[in-house]
Amino acid sequence: MAQASQFLIAGNDEHGMNPPTAGKRTPIMPYIDRPFFENEFNRPAKQRFLGVCARIGFNTFDVHPEVTDTSVSTRVTRTNRAGVSCVITFAYNATVNENFNSTAGTLIYYSTTNPYRTASRTLSGLISESIGAYDAVPELGVRTLDIGMLSSVNRPACLVEAGFMTNFREAKLMMDPQFQQIVAEGTAQAVCAYFGVTYLPLQPASAYSLLRRGSRGQQVLYLQWLLTVYGYQPGSPDGIFGSGTQAAVQAFQRDNGLSADGIVGPATWGLLLTDFASAPLLRLGSRGIYVRYLQQKLLSKLYTVGVVDGIFGQNTLSAVRAFQSENGLTVDGLVGPATWRAVTVLNEGRPQP
Repeated sequence: MAQASQFLIAGNDEHGMNPPTAGKRTPIMPYIDRPFFENEFNRPAKQRFLGVCARIGFNTFDVHPEVTDTSVSTRVTRTNRAGVSCVITFAYNATVNENFNSTAGTLIYYSTTNPYRTASRTLSGLISESIGAYDAVPELGVRTLDIGMLSSVNRPACLVEAGFMTNFREAKLMMDPQFQQIVAEGTAQAVCAYFGVTYLPLQPASAYSLLRRGSRGQQVLYLQWLLTVYGYQPGSPDGIFGSGTQAAVQAFQRDNGLSADGIVGPATWGLLLTDFASAPLLRLGSRGIYVRYLQQKLLSKLYTVGVVDGIFGQNTLSAVRAFQSENGLTVDGLVGPATWRAVTVLNEGRPQP
């Protein structure tokens, strides 16, 4: 088997979020009276993918770190200059219809004019199969598309259109962190298969080293991507534990009730690596990673939570109570085992009126 460290994997997200790229959105979502913008899926899916790649041992390159939209020519130039081993772009599809319809599924694209067209086609097929194995959305297979980030880069390139913004169920999935992780894991598994690298699943906290300012290496890179995924700002992930990473670790620790010493030991790793299968009781005033996940799941089910900030305030309380009422649960505003079991189901949520 090849060593992951031999390869530089690039991740790219289409469009921008601040401000949102015009037109790249779902129809207005019922109950919450706003659309979901495409980059609300693209960006976290890319970040999660690069995090999984770091966990496996790949080197990573973020083609589009900005929150603003960035021109295709700029992103192509960055990709080609970096000398990456492959580049994966994350996006979400739409039909020409402005309203919801039944068109659904994951599509993977490559370009027939890419200099590595055969490799791109092979990698696209592996991604389609790998994401499809999770059975989250229909697998529509591989198609061709001659656009800049596929045709003008000088390495194998694939576009993952994970679902359709104009399909009601898949529009909700855009905001579900579980679905974002499925797309990330499936894509990374395919990259491993393509390069002949052993896929490394999520490991327990005990498998990771004590990290602190001055630490370097692959585990620092993984730490930085995890912090980024959870909304903290360690700076550009580079595998070097500097002041920015230390500040992000301390903020994460404070928000999660840990000693804010900036040292990543078993307790901090344990929270960063959580799979949310054994979540604690949450209530008004709770803070941290579990609250953030709860808010994301509720939003994906079309309950208004306000800002997804990891703080269990009045908006989150109202959303929890509404969710409990509509799902046959005790309406007490407490997120215990029964509420967790219901809210962590992939998608579901409020029906289309």
